[in-house]
Amino acid sequence: MRRDLLILSYHAASPTWPSPLALEPDALDRQLRHLLARGYRATTLDEGMHGAQAPRTLVVTFDDAFASVFEHALPVLARLGIPGTVFVPTDYPERDAPMAWPGIDQWLDGAHDRELMPMSWAQLRELASAGWEIGSHTCSHPWLTKLGDDDLARELTTSRERVEAEIDRPCPSLAYPFGDHDDRVVAATRAAGYRSAVTVPDDLRSDDPLREPRIGIYRHETARSFQVKVSPLVRAVRRTPVASAATRTARRGLALARR
Repeated sequence: MRRDLLILSYHAASPTWPSPLALEPDALDRQLRHLLARGYRATTLDEGMHGAQAPRTLVVTFDDAFASVFEHALPVLARLGIPGTVFVPTDYPERDAPMAWPGIDQWLDGAHDRELMPMSWAQLRELASAGWEIGSHTCSHPWLTKLGDDDLARELTTSRERVEAEIDRPCPSLAYPFGDHDDRVVAATRAAGYRSAVTVPDDLRSDDPLREPRIGIYRHETARSFQVKVSPLVRAVRRTPVASAATRTARRGLALARR
């Protein structure tokens, strides 16, 4: 029987920022309690993928290393005994300025621009000391498939080395920015020394640890929509070829309708 490895993909945690990326802390607490009550054992990404094989394993990941994760998500996970995994774009922690790339830059110079602040390396080291895994989110958060080979290798290798130098422990994992990857990017990720890499795909089928699927969770989730997303039965259906093709077709239709 296939073991149940459930990897959740979050970003920020904020009670006030209305971005889809910013889950309210109380909602985060309710979601994780729901899963723990159903027998999931929480661990980090590397342990969940390459360590002991629990029947039901939960991995809680946060992309981008927003400062709000340290302020609002860490206390929630600490109360529940859950070690998180955070993916940091390594160009940003040393800057005392908001992060910016397509998808979040519309919040710059507005009422919520401080929500774009990154964690500092000191805060990331504190997370590591609390049992969190610190992974790479590249250096600058680019679309990796659009980079030339040299820039791709630099983004992957330099970021991993920076995390290891700052945190003083291995950096075995990567989250592809925007979920953007192809065969060339995966090959470069393997060459850069990662043994796990995650994305948020339509297709939940994968037998490659460098294309591991996650379930994206966003601010608009109701209790019911969250429960459907994480349901073992629903995820099993999404791993079938027919369901995966239907999901891709539906998303293409939605994108065309919005043009």
